[in-house]
Amino acid sequence: MTVGRKHVKEAPGRRERRRVETREKIFRAAMQLFAERGFFQTTTEDITEAADVGQGTFFNYFPTKQHVLTVLTEKQIEKVMQARQETEAGEIPIHDVLNRLMHRIAQEPGKSQALTRSLMAAFLSNDEVRKFVRDTMARGRENVGEIITQGQRRGEIRPDLKPADLAMTFQRNVIGTLLLWAMQNEGDLDAWIEKTFNDFWRMVESKEQVIHYSGTSTGSRLQRKNNNSAPQSSSFRRKSQGTKDL
Repeated sequence: MTVGRKHVKEAPGRRERRRVETREKIFRAAMQLFAERGFFQTTTEDITEAADVGQGTFFNYFPTKQHVLTVLTEKQIEKVMQARQETEAGEIPIHDVLNRLMHRIAQEPGKSQALTRSLMAAFLSNDEVRKFVRDTMARGRENVGEIITQGQRRGEIRPDLKPADLAMTFQRNVIGTLLLWAMQNEGDLDAWIEKTFNDFWRMVESKEQVIHYSGTSTGSRLQRKNNNSAPQSSSFRRKSQGTKDL
């Protein structure tokens, strides 16, 4: 009897893990096909064959092909939440938090220019999906706004600018850069994003007080001093020749 009760308790967890794995498998197969063939040239039959699942299984997870894209927006909001957690931990300069976030947001849709073009068109092709994406982007802006507010409190970001406005500018910069990059024949997306971020940071950076972080194993010590130059991000520093296509 004890064994039977234990089995009943564990089963929902296993089922949920399988559901998550199947949903991710369908999403990855779809993204690969969108990159290779384009969104509108890919059918649900193509996706189910690539994911090795039945048509019924696909529609258990997604009512339409466009709804597969909601997984992408969920992944994007997770990246924003992670950046907010990094901000709240207080161990990384806001400059680096936002720099990493901009690169991470661009990473998934920017795996290829063909994929970016397909996604841009697909997001606009279904009213329900478009509303879901719009609402998710609004949540993302709220959290980026909180990161920027922390940057203002720490003296890294100009206090005379509204966090909500800067969050919208941040989001527009990422989307606009992706769109312009996708229209080119080739180009280093990381270099494009880095140039965009540097332009953004020059606009928002506090010119009087920039916080410098001195990391330790138990936290970070904050030091304030006058500085007119933005701190350099070690994670995404790019060589000058990387931006020659911009």
